[in-house]
This record gives sequence, C-alpha cells and structure tokens, in this order.
Amino acid sequence: MQVLRHSEHTLKTALLSKNPVLVSQYEKLDAGEQRLMNEAFQPRSNLFEPITVHSQSDWISSHPEAPQDFEQFFSDRYRNAPCPKKHIIYIQSIGSLGNTRVISEEYIKWLKGYCEAFFYGLKVKFLEPVSVSETKCSFRVNEHTQNLQIHTGHILAFLKKNKPEDAFCIVGITMIDLYPRDSWNFVFGQASLSSGVGIFSFARYGKDFYTSKYEGSVTTLQLTSPTDYSIFDNYYIPEITSVLLLRSCKTLTHEIGHILGLRHCQWLACLMQGSNHLEESDRRPLNVCPICLRKLQSAIGFNIVERYRALVKWIDDESCNESGETPKSSSAHAHLPKPVEAFKDWREWLIRCIALLEK
Repeated sequence: MQVLRHSEHTLKTALLSKNPVLVSQYEKLDAGEQRLMNEAFQPRSNLFEPITVHSQSDWISSHPEAPQDFEQFFSDRYRNAPCPKKHIIYIQSIGSLGNTRVISEEYIKWLKGYCEAFFYGLKVKFLEPVSVSETKCSFRVNEHTQNLQIHTGHILAFLKKNKPEDAFCIVGITMIDLYPRDSWNFVFGQASLSSGVGIFSFARYGKDFYTSKYEGSVTTLQLTSPTDYSIFDNYYIPEITSVLLLRSCKTLTHEIGHILGLRHCQWLACLMQGSNHLEESDRRPLNVCPICLRKLQSAIGFNIVERYRALVKWIDDESCNESGETPKSSSAHAHLPKPVEAFKDWREWLIRCIALLEK
C-alpha cells in the first residue's frame, strides 16, 4: 500500500495555476468557495485525502498518465464544452433496467435526478428506452462467464446516429454486459469524447455477479443466429440495491466527466480517479477533489453550495420525479422508495462542506 502525497505547493499550483489570468479568476470566487477549494492543499484536511494505491493492479500504477491540472484543462482547445445550443445530457437506456417496468422507470428517475444535481446547471433528459434489437448490434455469450454481452462499437454508432441536435452528449446505459472486440473479455464502458457519446453497463455491479449464485449464465447452444435477438427477451437483471445504485451513479458521473474534458485525477482521492477493477472503483469517493471541482465549475458555471444542496436533496427526497420528462410509458401512480443507505456517509460529507462554504 502506498500513499501518494503531493506537496502543498504542487496542489496549490494545480488548483490556481501559474497563469495570472486564471489566478485572478480564482480570487474572484466568493470567500466560501475559495475556503472549500483551498482544502486541497491543507495538510490536515478532513475533507480531501491523498490517493492510496493498494496494489500494482490499481489504475494509477498500471496506466501511467500525465496529470491534468486546472490550467491544462482550461487551455485544452479540443475540449467539448456545453453551450446554449448544445446543453442537454441525454441518457439512452438499452434494454430493461429492472425486473419490472415500475422498477425500471423508478431507477431511471433516480439516475436522472442524480445527474441533474451532480452536473448542476445542465439539463438531463432520458430518451425512450430501446431494445437490443433496435440497435442492430452484435452480441455473444462470454466463454468464461457464460453471460450475454453486446458490442460497444456498434452501440456507440447507434447513439451517434441518434444524437439529438441540442445534445451536449448522449450516453447509453444497460444492464447487459459489454465487450469492445472479440479478443477482450469485457469492458465496463466505452466512450468517444470527440463525438460526445458513451455506453456503460451496470451488469457487473449486482451483488452476485462474481459468485456461484449468479443467475445470468446462458449457453452458446441458445444462440441460434447472430441476428436472433429473442435471446434477450428474458435476460437476467440484477436486483436494484443501494450499492448498485451508488455504483451506477458513480460510473455515470465519472464518464460524463470525461466527456466534459476531465482526465483521470492524480491529485487527491476523487471520483475522477481511474479504476482497473470493481474493488478499486468502490474505493473511489462520490465527490470530486477541489481541482476537478474547479474544472467542473468552469465548464458548467454552477454555485458550489447550491450544487451540494441539490445533492443532499436528492439523497433526502424519497422520490426523484419533480423535474423534467420521463419516458411516456411511466406509470402515473407507481412509486418505490429510493435505496440510499449506501449514500449516508457521503451525505454527512456534503453537510460538512456546506458548513465550511457558509462559515
């Protein structure tokens, strides 16, 4: 185990930059926002901690990358940024997300509400769900895990073709496992940052995927034709637990963060850290560090305390259906309690941040 601890000077420079213009911009933030972000380089901060590497299989050890400070983010001329004509995050579900229509629709509402709070200031809309057959993607049975998988490249092409004119980005989500090419075992997701499209699977976030109790196994004998999508008619969908919801929210916001131009974080423990496996992903916090928070604020333009309050409200609200459209087939009176037990510690962290902002 190794703790990656940067110097106060390094972290301060990564946050403020050496560019006088960007330093001046920082100094124009209100006192509370500066106080919170300055926690990045406070050695004894109890809000933002250094990155801990647990093994050589962790992302930061096995995928060397150049770190991205705020100045590099701000100066990146290839970075996609929301604008008045392209300001909506569209989310496209592929296949059912729950074992019943009610569960699937409530899950959609929860994810939509979370994204609206996390990317506070941007609109989030869900498109009508599509079946696997509508995407015309290739699929297979994984020879190791014996579960169904769909091809990421074909899904990305489908999303790009169907991207609305006012979309900043469109991301596909599914409970079906993914693979990018025949030689790969699986992938959690894949994105094209230049096209503003991505596809992400929550299939492996169920509590039993890596156990002998996993019920999603099928056999290659069930594959009658590469164009016979009837095999997906009753595919296995994991139970929507609090942990699965947390993992889904974490993945969705991490990947949309990439589309906004944020690279993997190497400064502090942060949502934008890379992850090689589920255990490492679970160690990542739900929050972004101050350096990535400044990037996000620069791209979207939110008030930080209002954003944190929106996130607390999402956790506290029993149902997240107060804003925006949901698929037309929504059941008018259907309701399920939102499973937010796994978000309890993060709610307490948000409350501490709000107290510091309003000090």
